[in-house]
Amino acid sequence: MRILVTGGAGYIGSHTCHVLCEKGYDVIVYDNLKNGHKKSLPKKVKLIVGDLEDTKRLNKCFKKDIDGVIHFAGFIEIEESMKDPLKFYKNNISNGINLLNVMSKNNVKNIVYSSSAGVYGQPDEVPIKEDSKKHPVNNYGLTKLMFEQILDSCKINSICLRYFNAAGAGFEIGEDHNPESHLIPLVLGSALGKNEFKIFGNDYNTPDGSCIRDYVHVLDLADVHLAALESLSKGIKGKYNVGTGKGSSILEIVNLCEEVTGKTINKDFSERRKGDPAKLIADVSKIYNEIGWKARYDIKDIIKSAWEWHKNNPNGFKK
Repeated sequence: MRILVTGGAGYIGSHTCHVLCEKGYDVIVYDNLKNGHKKSLPKKVKLIVGDLEDTKRLNKCFKKDIDGVIHFAGFIEIEESMKDPLKFYKNNISNGINLLNVMSKNNVKNIVYSSSAGVYGQPDEVPIKEDSKKHPVNNYGLTKLMFEQILDSCKINSICLRYFNAAGAGFEIGEDHNPESHLIPLVLGSALGKNEFKIFGNDYNTPDGSCIRDYVHVLDLADVHLAALESLSKGIKGKYNVGTGKGSSILEIVNLCEEVTGKTINKDFSERRKGDPAKLIADVSKIYNEIGWKARYDIKDIIKSAWEWHKNNPNGFKK
């Protein structure tokens, strides 16, 4: 089968491409490389450098009989989404519609969509179920929810994967975002003396006062995209949480990073960020029952793998 992966040179996309290649899929990556890294891709993939705004170039990808699409391409920086919402609506919504139009034109019916737990906003219940209320608290989460709704109205078979907190490393690929906003690479960067980081809030209704999140290994995320792709071919569709069903607090993460790295890490506290829920933990029973996927790695596995990559690549993908 030939699969088109949009945004395939990004963090989660590139890990997924490696898994697809290992399983014998023919992979075409369509990526503008603004946030992705060519070095992270397997040698087997065909890379087409392009933007989803360029529908002529995108359409050429489909002349090779595409069997399905995995759609990662999109902006993810939450703070930026609040400062420049139109930029997010254009890329995450309008450009996504371009993709759907080209798929429809070429009679490609299956898509796995990279969604987010950001669709839920402040949850009323924890663990969070797929049918929990959806009130995104930022424009990033709103664009993810809007595109899910667009998929519902299309004659395209879709599985939307609502990730919780992606982390870790595999295939000699790690997190290298600019700017970096994710907790674990920031904490490990602090251990390397690269950056400072702050813990936003220490007065939440949690055992240690810091926020609790559900962290899922990027290798588990790569596996779940393959499972979703295969499930679409069996007629399974829908929206699924992707996590471990277990939460770790920020202070627990910092302490584990100290244990793994053998370094003392400063714990500087700052005021709460607006819209940060105290707990975000996935109910993962639906994806296990319907697709048969379950996370293999725990939080210590995640931190160990991330540390190995950051330790060996202190400048990220830059030499």
